[in-house]
Amino acid sequence: QVQLLESGGGLVQPGGSLRLSCAASGSIFSMNAMGWYRQAAGKERELVASIVTSGGRSKYADSVKGRFTISRDNAKNAVYLQMNSLKPEDTAVYYCNAQIFTKWYSTTYNEYWGQGTQVTVSS
Repeated sequence: QVQLLESGGGLVQPGGSLRLSCAASGSIFSMNAMGWYRQAAGKERELVASIVTSGGRSKYADSVKGRFTISRDNAKNAVYLQMNSLKPEDTAVYYCNAQIFTKWYSTTYNEYWGQGTQVTVSS
């Protein structure tokens, strides 16, 4: 199976920065993409940012463009989210997501989720 291990959440003041990390391990043949989602209390889970493994094309939610940067390390099966100029509305549980081909003959990928890491932006 596949496990996603997240780290880097915490409490930060408005305007501060945090860096989230996520590493995938287990039965991984290749990856299609990795990304970060978030879910605030009482709201639906939403995409924050994602990055394609091959080529590095990324996309962001409008609310984080210019403040957050997603990056990857293919050798480590890892993805990172640098979050700058944090706002109280960024407070949420952040989840790592990975689209993984587990076998060499797989024609479709499986999606996996991390356990979530809390990010709280408050003074």
